[in-house]
Parts: sequence; C-alpha cells; structure tokens
Amino acid sequence: LPIPELNEERRRGWGKVAGQYAERARVAVRNIRRDGMDQIKKAKGDGLPEDDQKFWEGEVQELTDAYIKKVDAALETKQEEIMQV
Repeated sequence: LPIPELNEERRRGWGKVAGQYAERARVAVRNIRRDGMDQIKKAKGDGLPEDDQKFWEGEVQELTDAYIKKVDAALETKQEEIMQV
C-alpha cells in the first residue's frame, strides 16, 4: 500500500493536532492542580496550620509549572519532528 509523502500543508495540519493534544494535557494538569488546592483548603479546615498550607500550595504550584514545561517541551519537539522533510 503506497503512502504519499506529507506536503507542507499536511505537516502544518498535524502540527495543529499536536498542539490540540498539548492543550488538553495542560488543562488536565491544571485540573489536577485545582483538585490538589481544594484538598489543601479542606485540610486547613480540618486543622492544617497556615504555614503548612502555604508550603503545600507552593509545592503544588511548582509541580504544575514543571509539568506544563514538560508538555510544552514535548510539543515543541514533536512539531519540529513533524516539520522535518
């Protein structure tokens, strides 16, 4: 079964598809962040000291930022890979 080479237009289309998948991944990471923050707020209501709350909120935010950067790096790599001739 012969498969034709990808032209530039098709490559750009696949790059957009990769971008959509990356955006879904970012949204999923942010949803997990929101869930984590909600659990921390609930724990504060159950007696978690405010200093610990601030610490854990910072940790959750750092993890969120790190994973968003990983998603962005993977997207950039994939888009370069797609656009190679």
